[in-house]
Amino acid sequence: MSDNLLICDLTQSWSPTGGGGISTYLKEKRKYFQAKTEHRLLQIVPGPEDRITVEGRTIFAEVGSGQVWGSPNYRWISRNDAVFALLREYKPDIIESLCPWVLPWIAIRHRLRHPDTALVAGYRTDFPNSQVYRVMNDLSGHYPASFFRQVAYFYAWMTYHRFDRVYTLNREAQAMLAQLGCRNTGVLGLGVDVERFSPARRDPDFRAKLGLPRTDGPLLIYAGRLDNEKRAYVLTEMFKQLPRDLGAAMVLMGDGKLRDTLMEEAKSLPIAFPGYETDRETLASALASCDIYVSGMADETFGISVLEAQASGLPVVGVASGAMPERVPEGTGLLGPVDDAKAMADNVVRVWREDYAGSRAAALALAARHNRWPQTFEQLIDVEYAEALRARDRRRAGLIRGRLKRAPNFS
Repeated sequence: MSDNLLICDLTQSWSPTGGGGISTYLKEKRKYFQAKTEHRLLQIVPGPEDRITVEGRTIFAEVGSGQVWGSPNYRWISRNDAVFALLREYKPDIIESLCPWVLPWIAIRHRLRHPDTALVAGYRTDFPNSQVYRVMNDLSGHYPASFFRQVAYFYAWMTYHRFDRVYTLNREAQAMLAQLGCRNTGVLGLGVDVERFSPARRDPDFRAKLGLPRTDGPLLIYAGRLDNEKRAYVLTEMFKQLPRDLGAAMVLMGDGKLRDTLMEEAKSLPIAFPGYETDRETLASALASCDIYVSGMADETFGISVLEAQASGLPVVGVASGAMPERVPEGTGLLGPVDDAKAMADNVVRVWREDYAGSRAAALALAARHNRWPQTFEQLIDVEYAEALRARDRRRAGLIRGRLKRAPNFS
């Protein structure tokens, strides 16, 4: 692979100020490209206004975009022409699409004019389940929702079989894409910064700073969006079903359209809502200062927050769906049925009272075996991008052969 490629990340929606899987990925990728490669990196993201920031070999292009309703830290690109203009101006060698909706088709259309462009897609969200089925099920019930989920999977096939390479974040998603007919796929393991996320970050005064009572019980934590997609409502229902003599408290660290509702429901409970945390060091300290990570998210495709919690020494109580079974193997926590608050409460009690020290040690050992960010980006460049370039070359050779066959014979 050439040492001077221009690689472009396309991101439809993200939060420019804090965590989230894509935000973490983009920030770590910029650091890696600056320090470890000779490639140039263009990242096109939504922002408060049109703005280009150049730092060394990285170009950060913000497209002025509106905020996402209910998630004020997130923005959504709706100005396709502005994205087209950036692609025409910079002409990247590889485009990596990180979101499933409109921008993948912007990349596909750009390649029609510039067939030397290699297209890579990250299948990071099982959107037919998490975003289509969930919404439609709430509106109209299971059977209409199932129909539209199948339509969404057909859309996924229509989109991703046009890419030169698609990577997923777990083997289950890769198998699903294979069923859709996508063959040139890989599994990319994301990284964790074990120097930042570590038990050494523990703050003994963390409870007091949040106004939570000091007890001998566990302090639970969730860090992420407080919305329906993340099933944040399950966490407050779970907490209500914990036995009082457990002495538990909980921190719901995040923002979203359910935050005000959950705060109202939790008025009489020892639950803190510190809000959306923009500083990664503060997040690392919060995780290390708690005892158990809890999540009701059923459609997680990787779970960076889970891995960061494990690196901080926290067993995980979650649900047996999506990427959770891969992220939380036996001994590192417990998983239960989706949307079953009582089962989650029972699992919190079991983790805390049965072998908490063993689960904590297993979580730390698991995190230590996971990728570091440099390993993630080495695989991305040496495997995923290299496979995309080879597929591009085969595609280009096929186009040339097709043109030669159609050419008139003047002999």
